[in-house]
Amino acid sequence: MTQKNIPFAITLDVGSSLANRTGTWRTMKPVYVNRLPPCNAKCPAGEQCQSWLFFAESGDYESAWKRIVEDNPFPAIMGRVCYHTCETACNRAQLDSCVGINSVERFLGDNALAKGWKFEAPKKETGKKVLVVGAGPAGLSAAYHLRRMGHSVHVVDSAEAAGGMMRYGIPKYRLPREVLDAEIARIADMGVEIECSRNVDDLAKEMKDGGYDAVFLGVGAHLARRTYIPAGDASRVMDAVKVLRDIAEDEKPMLGRRVVVYGGGNTAMDVARTVRRMGAEPLVVYRRTRERAPAHPSEISEAIEEGVTMKWLSTVKEAESGEIKIEKMVLDENGKPKGTGEFETIAADSLVLALGQQTDLSLLTSLPGLKIENDEVIVDQTMMTSVPGIFAGGDMVPGDKNVTVAIGHGKKAARAINAYLNGETYVEPAKPALATFDRLHTWYYADAPKTVRPMLDIVRRQTTFDEVQHGLTEENALFEARRCMSCGNCFECDNCYGVCPDNAVVKLGPGMKFKFNYDYCKGCGVCANECPCGAIDMVSEDI
Repeated sequence: MTQKNIPFAITLDVGSSLANRTGTWRTMKPVYVNRLPPCNAKCPAGEQCQSWLFFAESGDYESAWKRIVEDNPFPAIMGRVCYHTCETACNRAQLDSCVGINSVERFLGDNALAKGWKFEAPKKETGKKVLVVGAGPAGLSAAYHLRRMGHSVHVVDSAEAAGGMMRYGIPKYRLPREVLDAEIARIADMGVEIECSRNVDDLAKEMKDGGYDAVFLGVGAHLARRTYIPAGDASRVMDAVKVLRDIAEDEKPMLGRRVVVYGGGNTAMDVARTVRRMGAEPLVVYRRTRERAPAHPSEISEAIEEGVTMKWLSTVKEAESGEIKIEKMVLDENGKPKGTGEFETIAADSLVLALGQQTDLSLLTSLPGLKIENDEVIVDQTMMTSVPGIFAGGDMVPGDKNVTVAIGHGKKAARAINAYLNGETYVEPAKPALATFDRLHTWYYADAPKTVRPMLDIVRRQTTFDEVQHGLTEENALFEARRCMSCGNCFECDNCYGVCPDNAVVKLGPGMKFKFNYDYCKGCGVCANECPCGAIDMVSEDI
């Protein structure tokens, strides 16, 4: 006699097996977990990288894009200018090479622009009004997230166009302006008012006159830091921020052919690579070694490829007409540079100072009690300043200073402002445990070399402002997304379902994952041992 509706994996006396409930003598049981992938943990903008890669690898690009913009409104921009710390943390790097997360993000961002995907307007208005000062990455990020929450947002910026340092600090060969304009336009289209070409000189008066319920400051750091260098009357000494801004506005600064760039950060590399394209012969002078330069290693490598000369362990002492006096440096036992007394003189038509930037804080003078240290606004863990209702982020607050960090500040501040407007204090949700490499069963994953984005040919890189790095094709983007190992998160590979000897794993349907039927589970742990991504823990039966 054939019995129906009997679990297929039970081969003994079916009646007694079911009656005894195979799990009654179990001491350990499996549970599904969702751990924090290292890529997610390292993203300054808080993107759910593993989650959107999961959609991308199945070809569901719109869902992948929508998951990105839950955290970051600029995927096409980020796919070009982010230094992708997510990839430096990627577990796959310990297997072969990291997943090209940034490459896939750019593909998704560009695909969204090509398809004309838009942000949804809020379904409900709160009646609250927020002022955002500064239309750079921090300010626009805050404005976007606040608008999604239903608040009325007014962005004011002194520049002629929105974008902040994304427009006036990042050269066109890294970030084409049509990409920047398109992603900013999406934010305006959802109802954010962006007003350019106006200074906010008195924040307290601006708040009172406008009837704002809260303020976010994302002014950025647009003032160049200066250092004293003796210079003759005929010598041309300029700051890097102004040079980049003039070029962004299609003005040609009078630099001459022999340009010395003093500094070792990303701004110095941007200036050097930019003037190289204008026909100059740039020389970067930096007082430490290449390894200790603050510029991203890829920026230095690409600058050298394009013909920029580097002079490490050197500092500028004087600038006379047509000449720069340089002193050779050495590093002491603490890694700090010190002079040697050895000098050389080199021919130079101009000197560009790229020694860092600082924020113009003059608009805050009318706010008593605002805490400022070392030309930076001090904020608490919610991004609120010492004045209630005034929040700040981006380059004007302490911390790392880049576009991705600023976007993350804007998002966090928006959530804190929303809580503040509701009479609450924002508390960040607790993060799950990290999905470490030792939890993975890498035998499951096939060998798959990373897809490298193609570069523009070197001649055009030296002579034009065409975009240096190309994007991936759809085929390459799919391949790269599928290299993700989904660390710590079930991707429905069916391994646990297939290997369970007692049919204790219940499949809930596509996108619904699985659950355990503990009546049949005997706690053997085969499912946990066969889970590629470490999404199953064996825990005590008492838990």
